Amino acid sequence: MKEPLALENLRSGSRWTVAYDKAKDTLFSMRVFKLIIWAVIVFAVLSIPYWLIFASDRYVSQATVIMQRTDQINGPSMVIPTAISAAAGVNSSDQLLLREYLLSEDMLEKLDARLDLRSHYSNWHRDPVSRMWFKDAPVEWFYQYWLNRVDVEYDDYSGVLRIQVQAYDASTAKAIVDLMVGLGEQHMNELGHQLAQSQVDFLQKQVTFAHDRLLEASTNLINFQNRKGLVAPASTAESLNALIAKLEAQKTDIQTQLASLPADLSPSQPTVLMLKKSLAALEQQIALKRAELASPESRTLNYTVEEFQRLQLQVNFAQDLYKTSLSAMEQGRMDAARTLKMVSVLQSPTMPGYPVQPQRIYNAFVTLLMALAVIGVIKLLESIIRDHVD
Repeated sequence: MKEPLALENLRSGSRWTVAYDKAKDTLFSMRVFKLIIWAVIVFAVLSIPYWLIFASDRYVSQATVIMQRTDQINGPSMVIPTAISAAAGVNSSDQLLLREYLLSEDMLEKLDARLDLRSHYSNWHRDPVSRMWFKDAPVEWFYQYWLNRVDVEYDDYSGVLRIQVQAYDASTAKAIVDLMVGLGEQHMNELGHQLAQSQVDFLQKQVTFAHDRLLEASTNLINFQNRKGLVAPASTAESLNALIAKLEAQKTDIQTQLASLPADLSPSQPTVLMLKKSLAALEQQIALKRAELASPESRTLNYTVEEFQRLQLQVNFAQDLYKTSLSAMEQGRMDAARTLKMVSVLQSPTMPGYPVQPQRIYNAFVTLLMALAVIGVIKLLESIIRDHVD
């Protein structure tokens, strides 16, 4: 009897222990929810007065710009919606490149060097939440802070850039935007000029190469003429052909005269001997002249004419190449001179008259809504846990 009673008492004690631990965990969970709710309330109580009273005023200067290229102003326009930007010589890639440069660390470094932005944004008179805490902060921190104070938006439809900069006073905000526009235009022109100059340098090298090639071909031709003692071998060959034709005509005449002599005339007659001697001299002269033109045993005039024509073709080709290179270089210089990129300001940097940042009432209202939403979610979770425990 004692053993079943002891076993029952042990089981009853275990149930009480489990119930106690469960109740303890539930109370602890309820406390956690209450602590979270109180933390949210404290955050809202501190944030709303900050937005309404303590947050420092930030002035916003705005500008709208468009990047134009002078070599595309007269180009064909594209289909709507980019017809306006295309007709104005606008290239979306230029716009995007300008945007990337305006948001780059290089731009921030130049702005800081001229306007001392570190001192401006780390001024201890401003509220500690919005200002940069350390003037000598690492450049990575400073750059991330700067990205929260600048916005450069590219409009795909109109092809324009909208620049917005926040500063603690109106004059600084306007000065930053003015300097960004000027430095952006200068940088884009430098990029265009570097590309154009590299093209011109390449064309100049080609012109120098073509000139040297023409000079070498002309020198080879002149040396060949001096070596052969002929200015125009083709003309000389034509003269020889004409002379051979003339000698052939004379030979034909003499042969005709010999054929016209009486058949009973003695071969030893002076007339016959003279005609035969003249015929032999003409045949010998014709053979010599033909040997000067062509011979399988030596390089005669026909080879000279062929080599001269080859050298002349090289000279002509080098001249054409030189002319083409000169034309391309001049065209490249003209393109480089008129390939200018200009930042056209559609909306000049504004001088803010009222601090539109921070949006005090809006931020306070959003903070209150977020706090209420978080509290509602926590209370819902608390009720779900209570129901599950019960």
